[in-house]
Amino acid sequence: MDVLPPPPEVAGLRLDGTDAYVISAQENDALCRSTGIAPADDGTAHPIYYYVATQVAMGKTVAGLCAACDFDVDDGPMMGSSEVRFSTPLRTGLPYTVSGEVLSLERKRSRKLGVMDVLTYRLRLHGPEGGAALETDNVWVLPRRELA
Repeated sequence: MDVLPPPPEVAGLRLDGTDAYVISAQENDALCRSTGIAPADDGTAHPIYYYVATQVAMGKTVAGLCAACDFDVDDGPMMGSSEVRFSTPLRTGLPYTVSGEVLSLERKRSRKLGVMDVLTYRLRLHGPEGGAALETDNVWVLPRRELA
């Protein structure tokens, strides 16, 4: 079996955002109703906003994060998994900011996908007081067809 070239060294790359993300009551209402549930009366946002808010407000776009891994977003990054740990429920109308970092980029062979890089990164969503409302670890699979 051929030895694969190493992936780019991106562990430690900061993903801190600069702009706050606000979950509007109207957007939360629309999202909740699209899933067949009524929005909470107390201003609590739908929990899926953990992913929406962290992805939108992190310091890189999806294309930018892929580029840092020397991967073209047009080649189709795939979500492998996403794990979230809430410290507090998300709320509408509050500004949230993101901090985070790339944990690892590992190159692997797969019988089904061929060569791929597995990107793992961690994001934290901070409320207006600065404390983390949640922490999420995301794993993306970046197929490396050119190395197969």
